[in-house]
Amino acid sequence: MGEGHFLDIIFLAMVAGFIFFRLRGVLGRRTGNEQTPQERQQEQQRKQDASQGDEPHAANQTGSDDNVVALPDRGRLEPAPESNNTKPEEEAALWADDSPVGAGLTKIKLADHRFEPAVFTDGARGAYEMIVDAFAKGDRDALRPLLNDQVYENFVGAIDDREDKGETLETMVVAINAAEIVDAELKDKVAEITIKFVSEMVSAVRDEDGEMLPDQPTGTREVTDIWTFARDTRNRDPNWQLIETHGEN
Repeated sequence: MGEGHFLDIIFLAMVAGFIFFRLRGVLGRRTGNEQTPQERQQEQQRKQDASQGDEPHAANQTGSDDNVVALPDRGRLEPAPESNNTKPEEEAALWADDSPVGAGLTKIKLADHRFEPAVFTDGARGAYEMIVDAFAKGDRDALRPLLNDQVYENFVGAIDDREDKGETLETMVVAINAAEIVDAELKDKVAEITIKFVSEMVSAVRDEDGEMLPDQPTGTREVTDIWTFARDTRNRDPNWQLIETHGEN
């Protein structure tokens, strides 16, 4: 083989090597982590979406994406449950000008814009159960903030008399079947509302030996109580106090 031919081979090898390194610099090397054409398209779409705004997408139309969080369907959100059992027609009847309590409720509402009869009635139901339970247990501390001075003294007097005799009272409110506003007044900025409670109750009085006293009704009985609550509308304290009680049975 001639020397000239040998030099031609070396020259061609150098040219090939130069072309290889140029292609390597432009194209790079494969590492096994290269994106497929579909993945590159998805990446470009995400970048485009991000540049157009911050509004998140509920779903990825081109495939699954672990970084996409589905948003709830706001059109299916349930309305908040009502906080009371008062029907709209019953509420309207309370505020009627010709109703027994309409004028009084209107005056109370004008004095205290936060007042709502249905919310008040729900609270009165809870207070009724708490007071009946605390009276049966002789819990004076629980009764004190719920009663005005006169009613508190009457309740404590009955508790003292019961304890002096060594007797105990067991009472359980099974259900409150009705809680109806039957009167409402505003007296010198003091709101007074009277509620008629109709409840099912089980009660028993026992002597110091734990034996039931004779001539007591057994089982569940219906009890009707007429209670009046009051609150000074000028006071920032939202709580009401029991100021008067009497029963129909």
